[in-house]
Parts: sequence; C-alpha cells; structure tokens
Amino acid sequence: MRPRVAIVHDWLTGMRGGERCLEVFCQLFPQAHLYTLLHCPGTVSEAIEGMPIHTSFVQHLPLARRFYRYYLPFFPLAVERFDLRGYDLILSSSHCVAKGAVRPSGALHISYTYTPMRYAWDLYDTYFGQRYGALGSFMVERLVGRLRRWDVEACGRIDHFVAISHHVAERIRRHYGREAVVIYPPVDIERFRPSTKDGDYYLVVSAFAPYKRIDLAIQAFNHLKRPLKIVGWGPEEWRLKKLAGATVEFLGKRSDAELAQLYGHCRALIFPGEEDFGIVPLEAQAAGTPVIAYGKGGVLETVIPLNRLGGGRSVPLLPAEGPGGRQPPTGVFFYQQTIEALVEAVRLFEQNAGRFEATRLREHASQFDKAIFQAKMRAFIEQKWNEHNEVK
Repeated sequence: MRPRVAIVHDWLTGMRGGERCLEVFCQLFPQAHLYTLLHCPGTVSEAIEGMPIHTSFVQHLPLARRFYRYYLPFFPLAVERFDLRGYDLILSSSHCVAKGAVRPSGALHISYTYTPMRYAWDLYDTYFGQRYGALGSFMVERLVGRLRRWDVEACGRIDHFVAISHHVAERIRRHYGREAVVIYPPVDIERFRPSTKDGDYYLVVSAFAPYKRIDLAIQAFNHLKRPLKIVGWGPEEWRLKKLAGATVEFLGKRSDAELAQLYGHCRALIFPGEEDFGIVPLEAQAAGTPVIAYGKGGVLETVIPLNRLGGGRSVPLLPAEGPGGRQPPTGVFFYQQTIEALVEAVRLFEQNAGRFEATRLREHASQFDKAIFQAKMRAFIEQKWNEHNEVK
C-alpha cells in the first residue's frame, strides 16, 4: 500500500535551508499535497511551486506577506485548522508550528525538525528581551508561555522525530522529553565548484534575523577595513545598513548561480551566529571556501577547525592535532561572540590561509550531499511506514 501523503511546512517565503530540505521531500513524494501557513508565489523553487499548495487563513490577513511574523499568536490555530483527513502519512517540515498539525486517526506522523520553536525556547531573549517595556514584556511572557505549553502538547501528535543535528536532538530531548534520529540536511554539491580566481572579499550569506548576528560581522569588518559582501534580506535590514561602514556591501537576494560564484571567489565565509545546523557553511566548503564561524551549535558537526579553545583562548592546532589525526582544517572558529574575537579569527585565518585546500574542503562537504540525505530519509520513512502497518 502506497501512503497518501501530506507535507506540512511552516511558510513559503524564500529558499533557505528548510526549503532545500522541503524540495527533497517534494521530490520523494511528488503526488503529495503541501500545506503551509503562507505562500508568496515565486519565492521558492519550481519543485515546490509545482506541488498542490494549500494555505491557511494567515494568507489572507492584512499585510501578511510582509509582516507575517507579527501574527505568531495565531499560528497554532492556523496549523490545527488544516483538514488532513484522508492522508495516511503526515510529514512535517518544522521550525515553528508545522509539527503541530492534527494527525488523522490511524495516520503516521514523522516530523523533520529544524529546531524546537526558537521564539519560545532558546532564543526568547534574542527576539523579545528588554524591548517592550513593563506592560509589553508582561504580555509577551504570557503569550510565550502559552506557545510553550502548546508546543509541548503538539509533540504528542508526532510518532517519530528526525533532527537536523545532534545539537537539535539534544534540544528536543531537553524541551520535549523525546528522542530523535539525526539525519543531516542536504547540500547540492553539484551546484558549487572551487574557483581558480580568488577575490579579495569576505562573504556573509544569511537571513536578516537577530540571532544570525550579522551586526557582529559588520562591526568586525568596519574595524578590519576589509571588503565584506552580504547576501540576504529580512526584518533587520534597515538596522544593519545603518551599522555598515565603507567596506561593507549589501547584495540583496541573489540567484543560485550568482551565489555559487560569490562562494567560489571569496576569501572565506563569515558565519557569526549560533545555528541549529547551518547549510551555508557546507555550501561554502563545497565551493572550496573556508569558513570563519562562531564555534558553537551545528558548525561543530560540519566544520573542522584550525583552532581549539584552550586556556580560555583560541589555540591553533598543529597538522597532527586535528579531529581524527591529520584531517586538514576547513575553517577557523571564534569562541566568544565579540568583535574582538571575530577580528582575531580573521587574522588567524589570514596567517594560515595556505593550510586550506579547496579539494579537501569539497571532499569534506560531499559527506552531506543531497543524494545521501534523500536516501537516508527514504529509508527511514519506508521503515517506519512498514512498522506502522505491521502494528495496524
């Protein structure tokens, strides 16, 4: 028996890491129907746009396409109102509320989880802390408290969690008391090629959200007076542009082909935030480009650092000291989210630039190739589907 599949994704407003995973889910289940809170046509890939897409009432709220995040209190209700009767398999692709879709009786629900709802848990202070005054903070705390209770309750509708990293699996264990299998997100290695022509600039590729800490990169490069190009967009754009000095350039949205060129020609990728996983550093490595990253979160699973933290400061590793013996480095870490630490990391990178080999960087990234993700997800879903039918 082939299952009738519904895929539930939070929203469709651009091609970020979650949408790269969703694209593979759409290819695995081309006959599935796709449910999402909000869809801005033309912002995602053809593979996603070609699916039968069902949206929630959020789609029709005033100014939702631009300010949909302000409707966060309505998101749980919106996702619960999806009518999923008639589907045998629910595959949620969730960093917010998609995993809370109401499962039909007898159906199997597998959740590919990018993180527990970050607004309500680990990044509450980043999004809401100290910015609303006493009355506003009181109301926000009540709202977030309700979101947390709903978030935990919604997990009871999920049969199996799949996490994007061990870092996220630990969060799922801590917040939900549930175990998760780890299957790393995909990188389309073939989109990227190491360049024989080096540019003189550094690169940031990111959504403009507070936790991404693009402000830190801007301030560090204002100090260094090195060229920094920034690809991305989001609600922080106005604030970030006010911070930028003469050597910082904003490039806005770029096509996949343009982005691959930017990766291939830059000196290094700057990755200043703590991420749940981080596909961008792997895209850079696939293009033969080293990564300068905050040494916490998902990058610990995807980047081999030149330096470790020792005695309270960053210490360069000798060639034989790397993880697993003589593995060549693919990046440099900084271990405090400060301008000074990032500046020091950039200088350490420049002093050791000869230790980063493009072919080795690409080989390392190939462990996370899209084909590997697709095969692992297919095998996991088929296994759980067969087990589900045996129990029935």
